[in-house]
Amino acid sequence: MKKNIWLWVILAVIILQVIGFIGAYNKFVSLSKGIDGQWAQVEVQLQRRFDLVPNLVNSVKGVLKQEQSVFTAIADARTKYGGAATVNDKVAAANQYEGALSRLLVVMENYPQLRSTENVAQLMDELSGTENRISVERRRFNELTRDYNTAIAVFPGNIAAKIFGFKGKALFEASEAAQVVPQVDLNLE
Repeated sequence: MKKNIWLWVILAVIILQVIGFIGAYNKFVSLSKGIDGQWAQVEVQLQRRFDLVPNLVNSVKGVLKQEQSVFTAIADARTKYGGAATVNDKVAAANQYEGALSRLLVVMENYPQLRSTENVAQLMDELSGTENRISVERRRFNELTRDYNTAIAVFPGNIAAKIFGFKGKALFEASEAAQVVPQVDLNLE
């Protein structure tokens, strides 16, 4: 009789462990899918930026012929993003694009006559709105990624994550170019 009780206790512990692992697996899958969905939102906003910036570039290209390296850097980064296969590659390409874009904005600040044209002003407003949208989507992406990375790192989830092969995901971090504060010259003389 005692032997049967111990057998039932051991069986109950095993069943609880299996249920715990199934629950952890399902949680990790749900979190991972949430990250994928949020990354798609980030990509929608990045694509909006990639579609908008060439219009801005074309609007100012004639005046800024001497700034050809900026236009080339923007085109190269856009091409890299289009060819990126993984989320990490896309993040790197988006960061490169942001660096080139910030250089374009600094160059534009040096040409006050550009800022006064209606077309450029409208495109700059659109770009500003797009940058805000990207910021919001990135924040959401990073929050979901943080939750996922925490779930697979804490005990006992880390055991289930290791068993099922779940690995940490990269956060969308600011590029090195974002660390440099652009010079803004409001002297309109």
